[in-house]
Formats: sequence, C-alpha cells, structure tokens
Amino acid sequence: MESLDETEATLRGQAHVLNLLHAYADSMALKCAVELRVPDIIHSYGGGPVTLAQIASRIPSPSLGTAYLARIMRLLVRENIFSANRCQPDGGHESHEILYSLTPSSRWLLQGPGSELSLAPLVLMENHPWLMSPWHCFGNCVKTGGIAFEMAHGRKIWDFASENPEFNHLFNDGMACVSGIMVRGIIEVYKDGFERVGSLVDVGGGIGKTLAEIIKSFPHIQGINFDLPHVVATAPAHDGVIHVGGNMFETIPHADAVFMRGIMHDWGDEDCIKILKNCRKAIPEKNGKVIIADIVLKPEGNSMFDKTRLVMDLVMMAHCSGGKERDELEWKKILEEGGFPRYNIIKTPSLLSIIEAYPL
Repeated sequence: MESLDETEATLRGQAHVLNLLHAYADSMALKCAVELRVPDIIHSYGGGPVTLAQIASRIPSPSLGTAYLARIMRLLVRENIFSANRCQPDGGHESHEILYSLTPSSRWLLQGPGSELSLAPLVLMENHPWLMSPWHCFGNCVKTGGIAFEMAHGRKIWDFASENPEFNHLFNDGMACVSGIMVRGIIEVYKDGFERVGSLVDVGGGIGKTLAEIIKSFPHIQGINFDLPHVVATAPAHDGVIHVGGNMFETIPHADAVFMRGIMHDWGDEDCIKILKNCRKAIPEKNGKVIIADIVLKPEGNSMFDKTRLVMDLVMMAHCSGGKERDELEWKKILEEGGFPRYNIIKTPSLLSIIEAYPL
C-alpha cells in the first residue's frame, strides 16, 4: 500500500504531465490576445483597470463571442499576462464584474506607436501553422535523422521564405522584433568593443534593424547589412548602412569586424565552420574579429533564461537544417576549426551572450 508521500508524488507526476501536454494552450491563448490586440486595448484605457465589456467594445466584430474572451482572459490572468480584480461592492451588493489591467509581461505584447520593444510579432510568427507543423515531425526526425521543416513543407525554411512573400514578411517581422530587443543588451555591455571598430558587416542581418541600432549608438562605424538577395530586397533605408545581397557560404564583404546575431544556431557544425572560414577571409588578420551574439547553453543553470535557452534548441530542431544551440565546449570546437583559436564570452541582460573570436 502506498504511503501518503508516495500518493502525493504520484498525483504530482500526473499533474506535471497534464500541464506539459496542454502547454500549447498558453501559446494559443497568448496568440489570440495578440491577434485581438487585447494588450493595446487595455493600454488605451491607461493600462487598466477595464471591464470585459470595455475590451470587447474595441474588438471589431458584428457578433463577438464575449464568453469565449472571458475564458481566454481567465487563463492569461492565471499565467500573469494580465491582472484581474473584482469591482468594489456598491451599495452593499457584491459585484461579480472583473477588472483587467496590464502586467510587466503584457507590456511586451503592445503593438501601437511607441512599442518598438515588442514581442508581439514573434508570438504571431512562432504560433503560425507554418512554423507549428514541423513540431509534429519530431518523431520521424529521431527515426530517420531528417529535417522537421523539410518533412512538413518539402523544402528548407530559407527556400520556403524566398518562394512565399507572406511567410517571408511574417518571418522578417518576427526576427526584426527580436533584434530590436536583443541589440539593446548587446550595446549596453559591448560599448568598448564597438568603439574600436571602423567598419562592421552584419552577416544574416535581415532587414538591417540590428545594425541600424548599433550605428545610431556608434555613428563612426561604416555599416554593411549582408543577407540573401530576397531579404535585403525588402529592407528599408537606414542611415550609415548599405545593404548587400549575397550568400555567406560563398563570400562575405570585407570589414574590420563581422557581427552575427542568432545566425550560427541556424546551422550544423560543418556549415558553421564554413561560415567562420569565410569570416576570417573578410577581416584583417591582425586586428580583425568576429562578434557573435548567440545563446551559450548551461543545461543545469537556473537563471531566468536558462530553460528558454534549452527550448530554443528545440526551436532550431523544428525550423532549421541542422541548427542547434551550443554549450561553451561546442562553441570552442567550431571556433577553433573555423580559424579562431582565441575567444572571450561576455554575458548580456538577455538570452544571448557575446562571443568575441580572434584569428590570432
């Protein structure tokens, strides 16, 4: 017969599995709130408190399912995306109406003017069926060693983006919002590193948002935003930045330093080594360097971002051809084989670390 402690442990195990298998509900509720712009609606009332009726009145629909909205809000309150309080009793009668307000979490989901640091585009990107479907292929990936995205869509993610303008726009918006957030932390801790750079090429720089932010803080730098031709074709003009289309596996424009944010984790070791060898050719041998802003895994770590870093490793498995996150030893291996025997890791106030790599 089980002891009370054993019974408790068994029940906790059941609850744990049930919570994990239904974890998708959190993402879907979050996506729904972003699509309906619920955070922006509450923000338009000064951040709250507001009633459900007030929120519903700002959602354009001839037949709004307010009861559905209430249930979605209830879960998001439980997850601290929004806060909720009952109305104060009036005239001795208890009120059942709930008042909602923004929290520090939901402020990251604002999309209106002045919301440059927003995760909303990433919520919409990562939860789109195009990017969710590869997750259902993990079992076959393990059995065959295949690529999840290719199993789901019949081609690599970069080819899919080049052939599908809607996906390309969705993906670029998601990546740009991450860039805007991460670059703040990078600039904050790497001021001395950028001060000594005269020209900088951002490899895989997308539409140039990251590089533009760096140039704003360090206007002496000549910036080159380098990405695939179909990506830079949609890039807006930025002061101090020129856009160059090309393929990093073939050649990289010359500069004092190469910058790569969230690029290396898209590729397997062999491809990363090819990229690094091309980086070495692009920079001066004596004073050149590669600045890599990427995740450094600590599987046993307990900081606020360590679990997210492990999750990101599976995101790479879902979306990329051989992409993965790496711990320090794995970084050391590809850096050395790519021609960079000396490196330094600098922490930032974000998911990412800065890895300075030198050819000598």
